[in-house]
Amino acid sequence: MAKMWAGRTSGVTDKLCDDFNSSISFDSRMFEQDIKGSMAHAMMLGAKGIITEQEAETLVAGLKTVLDDLKEGKLAIDMDAEDIHMFVEQVLTERLGEVGKKLHTARSRNDQVALDLRMYLRDETDTIVRKLKELLFVLAKKAEEHKSDVMPGYTHMQRAQPVTLGHYLMAYAMMFVRDCERFVDTKKRINVSPIGCCALAGTTYETDRFFEAQKLGFESVCQNSLDGVSDRDFCVEFLSDCALVMTHLSRFCEELILWSSWEFRFVELSDAFTTGSSIMPQKKNPDMAELIRGKTGRVYGDLMGILTVLKGIPLAYNKDMQEDKEGVFDAVDTIKKCLDVFTPMTNGAVFKTEEMKKAAAKGFINATDLADYLVKKGLPFRTAYKISGSIVKKCIEENKTLETLTPEEYKSFDPAIGDDVYEAIDLTYCVQKRNSFGGTAPESVERQIAFIKNFLS
Repeated sequence: MAKMWAGRTSGVTDKLCDDFNSSISFDSRMFEQDIKGSMAHAMMLGAKGIITEQEAETLVAGLKTVLDDLKEGKLAIDMDAEDIHMFVEQVLTERLGEVGKKLHTARSRNDQVALDLRMYLRDETDTIVRKLKELLFVLAKKAEEHKSDVMPGYTHMQRAQPVTLGHYLMAYAMMFVRDCERFVDTKKRINVSPIGCCALAGTTYETDRFFEAQKLGFESVCQNSLDGVSDRDFCVEFLSDCALVMTHLSRFCEELILWSSWEFRFVELSDAFTTGSSIMPQKKNPDMAELIRGKTGRVYGDLMGILTVLKGIPLAYNKDMQEDKEGVFDAVDTIKKCLDVFTPMTNGAVFKTEEMKKAAAKGFINATDLADYLVKKGLPFRTAYKISGSIVKKCIEENKTLETLTPEEYKSFDPAIGDDVYEAIDLTYCVQKRNSFGGTAPESVERQIAFIKNFLS
């Protein structure tokens, strides 16, 4: 079948070429953006007198029927078409006749596809931010429930200092706040209209790019037509934002996977988000968390893919840039599915606070508090640090804890140690007194929760 671009060539291509060249199998998801963009373009052509007002109205009405028919399933997308742009134009021309052929005046598929992709990512950015905020709501609720529950904090995967579970959850919440902020900031650079840049050099027609941009909700237009059709920085930035979200989800999933093991027993994931083993009846596998952790790699791959595609392309548009969409679409689908699973999985998780407190009591994580206690008794910190380390060594050798050492044993290390040492090393007291801004004390956690709630309001 001859192509609508036939002229310089016969327009008859090998079937292998057709299949290899076609993008409709994936860019068809942008049919709504494509048609709305065409509606705005037709309005502009009519407003500027490039076509008549009647022709513009006919085009807009025809495009609306195509859009409605696609949404309602009355019209099927022809997967033999080259791309979504040509499919829409072909259907429109079949329905309207000669006037349908006027739609593509003063534009190119180069600026048309850039427009569609920007509109698509603009919509998806809003969706992802909304899903992130749903997760933040769950984290704030969970943190409120556990703002006073003591657990061990870790460095190097070694028990380090006591923290509250609420504080731990708020750490992840702050990551997702930054993710939201990044997407909102990226949207500013997505929301720039390329339509009217045409193939690469602009057009000889007296068009109004700002008219189209305003009709389509863009904040501004691309300042340079070469850049307008060849810029995919916004895709890279969007994918980078997606990769960071997946990084944070993966880190959180790693915690949940570890915590749900018998070695930790810090959390019980809902049966609805775990699976069993086909051979080991005792197993309860955190498969959903593992899948999210695994899918992080594919989003990283999507980011690396677009960077590699772009790195050697001269100005302006090249067919290589058709490879921008599949990775973007894959990342969009992946991140939305992961958030859709992760949020209810976290909401349904039961944190075993007694197990957490037991673990906190066994790791000498109040040794720093013992050193701070000695400093308050007048010792230099380095001296206090050494004494505390010696006391911990004695406990390990004699299978004791800081709480079970007798007053006499404490005094053998330094006579300044009194009975008040037991209050100083009490785990609950240890977290309560860490009320510095951003600290782990329940009062501090409440301030962090208030920050999240204010962000969501």
